[in-house]
Amino acid sequence: MTILLAAALLVSVFFTSMLSGVFGMAGGLVLLAILLLILPVGTAIAVQGAIQLVANGSRAFMSRAFIDWRVLAIMTLGLVSVGVVLFIVRYTPDLATVCIIIGLLPALLWIPQSWLALDASKPSHAFVCGVLGGGVNLAVGVAGPTIDMFFIRTQMDRRTIIATKAAAQVVNHTAKIVFYWNATTMLTAADWTWVALAAPFAVAGTSAGHWVLQRLTDANFRAWTRLIVTAIGIFYLLRGISLLI
Repeated sequence: MTILLAAALLVSVFFTSMLSGVFGMAGGLVLLAILLLILPVGTAIAVQGAIQLVANGSRAFMSRAFIDWRVLAIMTLGLVSVGVVLFIVRYTPDLATVCIIIGLLPALLWIPQSWLALDASKPSHAFVCGVLGGGVNLAVGVAGPTIDMFFIRTQMDRRTIIATKAAAQVVNHTAKIVFYWNATTMLTAADWTWVALAAPFAVAGTSAGHWVLQRLTDANFRAWTRLIVTAIGIFYLLRGISLLI
């Protein structure tokens, strides 16, 4: 990794972590898109998981008073269940499929509530959220929209949503790093040094996003979340289609 490329990575980590700090998602989508330009799919997913683990971990710590631990435990159970299945079938991702699936995920946020009234505060829904969110996260590297459709329609306020999703993503990213551990062997010690240096940038970006979040209304939070994630999804979808063509 060249100095210029590494510097661009650090700047990207700051701003994507800030984006996630505000909306609880989106930042991971952007960061993965950048990493997929310079790394193989499995390696990019693992590196993104390592960086996002720090970003989400710091966000979960800052908002720890608002975490719904019951929901988190049930979601983790769902993640473990799907993780075992993917490990048994020896799942391996490819770039075009990853981009297309990620590009289609934002459509989930636009499904009318009357069609699919999901609520992460309900135990059965939280388990399904863990299965779908954890499965998609392991399969393509991100799962923000999949998880968000279970939270955006709950009665939780924005702080509880952000805190619980951040804690869930800590678990998801840890599982992702373990799942793709073999793919990281192509990285040199110097590459891992830059990834380690990205950690404080992730924390700084998360802190900046946390400050913005406190000044955002619940209505604006939900509206902007869907618009931003949809725009990112369109980018991924177009890239995936171009790879197939």
